[in-house]
Amino acid sequence: MLTRLKELRDLEGKIVLITGASSGVGKLVAFEMATRGATLVLCARHLTELRKVAQKCKELSQHAAYVVQLDVSDSQMIDQQLIHVLRDIGSVDVLVNSAGFGLFEPFVELDMATVEKMFRVNVLGLMYVTQRIAQQMITVKRGQIFNIASVAGKIATPKSTAYSATKFAVVGFSNALRLELKPLGIQVTTVNPGPVETNFFKTADPSGNYFDRIKLLALSPEKVAHQIVNAVGYKRREINAPLYMELIHRGYELFPNFGDQLASSQLFNRK
Repeated sequence: MLTRLKELRDLEGKIVLITGASSGVGKLVAFEMATRGATLVLCARHLTELRKVAQKCKELSQHAAYVVQLDVSDSQMIDQQLIHVLRDIGSVDVLVNSAGFGLFEPFVELDMATVEKMFRVNVLGLMYVTQRIAQQMITVKRGQIFNIASVAGKIATPKSTAYSATKFAVVGFSNALRLELKPLGIQVTTVNPGPVETNFFKTADPSGNYFDRIKLLALSPEKVAHQIVNAVGYKRREINAPLYMELIHRGYELFPNFGDQLASSQLFNRK
């Protein structure tokens, strides 16, 4: 059934829906998809920034780029907006779930309302969007879904309790969904980046201290976006970047006690 997946390697005229498209990795994925001729459906809360992204996408692709105001924490808005997209724009070929946020604080000091919001955005919103788009992909027996998780969904560290919990959930959800959708012609690819130099840290770490400590290790968002777009049309289970983080994760699974010591050491615990 996945033989039709190869058709997505040529993105000319294909419809790509991206959540969190107004900034960060989502925005850069949109630009690279556009350079390859895709028609973009750009979703985010902030219309001003989203319109700027759409304008650049149109210039790059010479195709339409649609702006959809979407708060993925609002399930009713998701239903309403995606009904409009599928009816008036067309079937989505590629879905990139990029919307999300984090906050790095000790768990005992976290506002539980913020934790609930994080789960609504990072997990439940992703699941709502995915279900609606996957239902449509099944009807055409083709599609690819990229769920942007994090290395924090594989290796937990202090002060990332809630954020890691959401990303562990995304990894687990994606792994099960991949098995369900594979026989139906749809590929699910999980993206697990380490720290990426984006506006994510303005919310996650307003002090800026954490990013200052790890900025030499931070990934270029352009590189992550390039890896995602290059995986369209291929049976990629996961994209792990940088690769050494995946090697550390495998070592963590083999030697969990040592992994706990390492994750709480100054080497990894820089928050």
